[in-house]
Amino acid sequence: MTDTQTPALKLEALHDKYLAERDKRLRSDGTAQYVAMDNPFIGVIDDPYAGARIERAPVNEDVDVVVVGGGFSGLLSAASLAKEGVTDIRMIEKGSDVGGTWYWNRYPGCRCDVDSYTYLPLIEDHGAMPTENFARAPEILDHARRIAERTGLYDKTLLQTGVCGADWDAATGRWIVTTDRGDTIRARFVCMASGILSRPKLPGIPGARDFKGHSFHTSRWDYDYTKGDSTGGLTGLKDKRVVIIGTGASAVQAIPYLGEWCQNLLVVQRTPAAVDDRENAPTNPDWYNSQEPGWWERRALNFEGFVNSIPQEQDLIQNGWTRNWSKMTEAMYKGRTPEEMAQLRQEADFEKMEAMRARIANIVKDPATAEALKPYFNWMCKRPLFVDNYFETFNRPNVTLIDTKGRGLDRITEKGIVFEGVEYEVDCIIYASGFEVASPPDRTAGFDMRGVGGTSLSEYWANGRKSLHGMLVHTFPNMGIISGLKQAGITWSITFMNRRQAEHFAALVRRCLETGNNFDVKPEAEEAWLEVLADKAMKDDTFLRECTPGYYNNEGKDQRDSIWLSNYGGGPFEYMDVLRDWIGSNEAIERDLALTTTQ
Repeated sequence: MTDTQTPALKLEALHDKYLAERDKRLRSDGTAQYVAMDNPFIGVIDDPYAGARIERAPVNEDVDVVVVGGGFSGLLSAASLAKEGVTDIRMIEKGSDVGGTWYWNRYPGCRCDVDSYTYLPLIEDHGAMPTENFARAPEILDHARRIAERTGLYDKTLLQTGVCGADWDAATGRWIVTTDRGDTIRARFVCMASGILSRPKLPGIPGARDFKGHSFHTSRWDYDYTKGDSTGGLTGLKDKRVVIIGTGASAVQAIPYLGEWCQNLLVVQRTPAAVDDRENAPTNPDWYNSQEPGWWERRALNFEGFVNSIPQEQDLIQNGWTRNWSKMTEAMYKGRTPEEMAQLRQEADFEKMEAMRARIANIVKDPATAEALKPYFNWMCKRPLFVDNYFETFNRPNVTLIDTKGRGLDRITEKGIVFEGVEYEVDCIIYASGFEVASPPDRTAGFDMRGVGGTSLSEYWANGRKSLHGMLVHTFPNMGIISGLKQAGITWSITFMNRRQAEHFAALVRRCLETGNNFDVKPEAEEAWLEVLADKAMKDDTFLRECTPGYYNNEGKDQRDSIWLSNYGGGPFEYMDVLRDWIGSNEAIERDLALTTTQ
């Protein structure tokens, strides 16, 4: 490929290749191909980092707000509530510390995959300087702890505590929240902030329970077995035959470390990963200290502008995310009609991916392995990944790629894995199979939530999800959802939207506490929001339909329930404007909410 326009015949051939690769991977079971990690057939599923159990007496109390989840969604919710003067809260977290996904994910190589200065929330507020562009997981976890310490949240948090249920009591106008530690908390409001990366999933491979060796999920990394830490030193694997199943965001970060330390490493690939160089660098303190007040907001807006194809006067980020988006946006805006714009953007996408495939061929020495590692799909079909030494790892003599060509493994046996009738004996299976990113909030949090009349959230949504702004739900009074992907706005740096939603819900809670009101969404408000979503939805779903299956497009099944077609299609900036205008309008609030006072 050159800087000149791609020949039409080559574009057509590439398009056909993309469709063929998609078709190899389409499955009739869609998301049902995965199983929950509730009933263990692998190693530790609870908390491998817990240490000693925190002994305490059961809590029996009344509070204004219960926040479910101690990750960034929960921390931002608590911080936003405090900013609104709401401090009578109780946070509940099943882990042994705050941090959410950064508490659980400690696998080797784990780090932020977007600009740290944009991703890490409240760093300007707390004067915290990330040490590098893409911060490592321990540093991100430390920042979560910093937020909890400086805002006094540890005293208000029940750690090592799982919520068992939350039931609306109409007589008192409170949620009755119970936990697995015998707690009973009566709360005016409940903030569901369990996040999208809190519930691991496993591939439903036949025979998985038969395996007699060691196994674990990347989000429950077993360092007792592997030794070392997130920076490497996995000496426990020096004499071990290991297989890692998956080549997604977690896997591509861990694989270089596994390749360095394992006696033998098998990498099971269903779909190749689109991986670019990370271009990491240490933070320049002079640059950091020279930032003017409000710099975090400006930087976050700049990043989201680029990745939403909105031209920016200046690139404050200057990494692969913004450069790649900028090239495609520039190409697109040369078109004079929507059709021409789409064609030009597609040509730029083809050029980007051809360059990536050429890079793989240049790095990986074995031609067959290099070809198998080449991704044949559009750049944004899957989350872009930026990792050093991923492709170089496949040049190691102890590393073997098992490319299943989209089919996955045949089965798992007592001794190992089977593909195309060949058994590979291994000592350890590592599942890098991701999370239930689009599940309802009560499922990700792991408990039943029952609203008016004892109706559960799953029952209410049995025939389709309904909400106001993706955050408030009829029949579930005084409840807010933070970090939901469906029917809300999406940002590529998720903490940016978390903060906006947290501020929005906190403002609503403060208003209700001042007026003495409870709120419940009116059914007609949900219907009106569904109409808005339909009006704003992507009219042409060709892009998603032609992508290889993944969580972006609902594993290629029922596109209308995919993340991209079930969120607010007007983009994150427009969505945030909707929230701002709504919370600032008494007329809108009274139109959409049934406001009552508990006697």
